[in-house]
Amino acid sequence: MLYFDKNLLRDKDQASLINKGLRGIEKESLRVSFNGELSMKPHPSLLGSALSNPYITTDYSEALLEFVTPAYNTNSEVIQFLSDMHAFFYSVCDEELLWPQSMPCDISNIPSLPIANYGTSNLGLMKSIYRHGLGHRYGKAMQLISGVHFNYSLPLDFWPIYRENKKSKDRLRDFISIQYMSLMRNFSRISWIFIYLFGASPIMPKSYNKKSNTYLKELDSSSLYGEFSTSLRMSDIGYSNKGQSEIDISINSLDSYIEDLSKAIKTPNHEYSKIGLKHNDQYKQLNINNLQIENEYYSFVRPKAIAINDKPLLVNLRKEGVGFVEIRTADINMMEPIGVNQHQLRFTEAALLYCLFSNSKPISSSEKKEINERNLLVSQKGRFPSLELIINNKKESLKNAGLSMLDQILDIGKCIDSSSENDDYADSINLYKKSFYDSRETPSAKILEEISKAKMNFLDFTLYLSQQHSKYFKNISLEKEKFIFFKKEAEKSILASEKLEKSQTLSFNDYLEKYYKEI
Repeated sequence: MLYFDKNLLRDKDQASLINKGLRGIEKESLRVSFNGELSMKPHPSLLGSALSNPYITTDYSEALLEFVTPAYNTNSEVIQFLSDMHAFFYSVCDEELLWPQSMPCDISNIPSLPIANYGTSNLGLMKSIYRHGLGHRYGKAMQLISGVHFNYSLPLDFWPIYRENKKSKDRLRDFISIQYMSLMRNFSRISWIFIYLFGASPIMPKSYNKKSNTYLKELDSSSLYGEFSTSLRMSDIGYSNKGQSEIDISINSLDSYIEDLSKAIKTPNHEYSKIGLKHNDQYKQLNINNLQIENEYYSFVRPKAIAINDKPLLVNLRKEGVGFVEIRTADINMMEPIGVNQHQLRFTEAALLYCLFSNSKPISSSEKKEINERNLLVSQKGRFPSLELIINNKKESLKNAGLSMLDQILDIGKCIDSSSENDDYADSINLYKKSFYDSRETPSAKILEEISKAKMNFLDFTLYLSQQHSKYFKNISLEKEKFIFFKKEAEKSILASEKLEKSQTLSFNDYLEKYYKEI
């Protein structure tokens, strides 16, 4: 178990300061037809340019939307903005629905799926080619999995106080990076808790994966499920695949993280070389190396730099240090119209502070193996009765380990609450304790229960929910000022993309060469 110094948050002013950290959400959603079929339509022009719109963009496919909130000081503002973006989508795209599940809809038509198109600028071409490369390397199906990412940073005013408390002599930028990397290591250690509590993808369509898996059973004629699974998205079926098993990226320091990622981007891969770099002078992937760019490395948590430019992430991390962390473990909760709720955000924030304030030794290769095996087990069989996990080389029941950890996180939550004179954070953390006492309280269990009650198959039930969510957003009616805001952002983004395309001075080959030289 990790232990944190409770004295760090005894002061109400400091607790209030910590509560002013910035948080934001990136949420992916597939566009589908009214029949629940994967959309083959291009990115709607009324949503603007996927390249330049800061709020509504695309991920792998034209059909895979990504909603990006600004960074706010409160969770309620984040939730509201995310809700407003969904309402805007339904106000301008009334012939389609948003699939409310992390695992995709039926993808029988995936061969003809259009890959995300970002225009003819060098940046746009690079983003599109990168996605073509992902399809060649890992298959298109995996790229259609959706999730909810939580971005978090502490207020800048907090760090000088914390540095003094830690009696550190490091310059402030370096100290901040060291602390965020420390947070990331501890988050890796407790990430299984997030998979258990927020895993909401125990089912997948048969069209997603043709391979046999011993822990999956037939739920209905069109889908498979894990009886005790929490998150197929985070399992070996989803992102935790063997394709990157040989890539070892250390988070023991920012320098080692940058060095390892840079090496992976520059090291040739025999299997990817078989794909080929080009066909008929058209790029099939950006390179034939272990990674095309930094984002290809699938991890549960990422360090991010605060920089508004199109420089490589590693360049910005070297120059600016870590500015915030991105948490990538949460599935879309299909029972929520926007896929996430306030309780989840409060718990995540408190847990991240717990990770920051706890001791954080380097992660050894053996501990990393233990972490990966534990996460895989929880994703596959997390609700198995009396499940035991290996934690620090010792067996411990999932229930006891989870409750013990939540007691620690609860102390953080109470400290945060002390600055606002309510019990919101403590209430949210206590709410999730129920899931460790009874696995039927987890989202993954509730989804299976609701499908059983509805007497519907998985795909039909998910489509039904997407229809209900559509009605919900159409009924709340987006305020005129907000509609105008999103409409103007869409229009501005189209102009920005056109301007970028007209201002190109380098050929794409030269642009790509320059990009890699900077890494």
